[in-house]
Amino acid sequence: MAPSASRPASQLRFIQHKQEAFWFYRFISILYDQVLNPCQYTVAMREDALEAADLSDRSMVVVDVGGGTGFTTMGIVKRVDAKNVTVLDQSPHQLVKAMQKEALKECRFLLGDVEDLPFQTDYADRYTSAGSIEYWPEPQRGIREAYRVLKQGGKACLIGPVYPTFWLSRFFGDAWMLFLKEEEYIEWFTKAGFEDVQLKRIGPKWYRGARRYGLVIGCAVTGVKPVPGDSPLQVITKSSTSGFAPFLSNCCW
Repeated sequence: MAPSASRPASQLRFIQHKQEAFWFYRFISILYDQVLNPCQYTVAMREDALEAADLSDRSMVVVDVGGGTGFTTMGIVKRVDAKNVTVLDQSPHQLVKAMQKEALKECRFLLGDVEDLPFQTDYADRYTSAGSIEYWPEPQRGIREAYRVLKQGGKACLIGPVYPTFWLSRFFGDAWMLFLKEEEYIEWFTKAGFEDVQLKRIGPKWYRGARRYGLVIGCAVTGVKPVPGDSPLQVITKSSTSGFAPFLSNCCW
């Protein structure tokens, strides 16, 4: 396995910052479901990815982290009672869109920080996150938090981008946001303490390439928490660039 240190996530891209991502989604949220999702994250892709999450019981407690407008949450509540689902995001503009969806009326909505989750240890049966990790300043810290909040035997399902193989696509991708290599997902999940780590490739039907140009949503990675308690990974010191205090309160909506 190639170490992720060869392309450190700490070298932040243009919107791999919480403040920049906040303002980006302040405006993109207006047409997010109508313009972006239909071409890069389809309903079929969502259903394919959520199969890996093993949402097998309607009474499961689920946290959907970086849930945005609730597109992935809409798939979750087909499998789990909405009253058991919490949607967390740093963008109030995205969450307002999610709250307007009838199927999500019974969900709980939180403004919060994906790298410092406002949930107790051993809280949830399932952790999901889609299209969010590419904006995290400290991805390993976020994955460590996923481990912490899960119960023993709980499963995390992280749906995210894949790194392009074509040099020009890599250049633009590295300038814009974090496109992860498949081995980086596996490495970070394993370091956090997850077992049975699996990666499932997904993509829109129109895309027939071999990851040459990368995908904003290209894989679903899962891992199981083997024992209760905190992650065995030592606490990572939070960088001064990762917080966005005015909008990262843990208030409930």
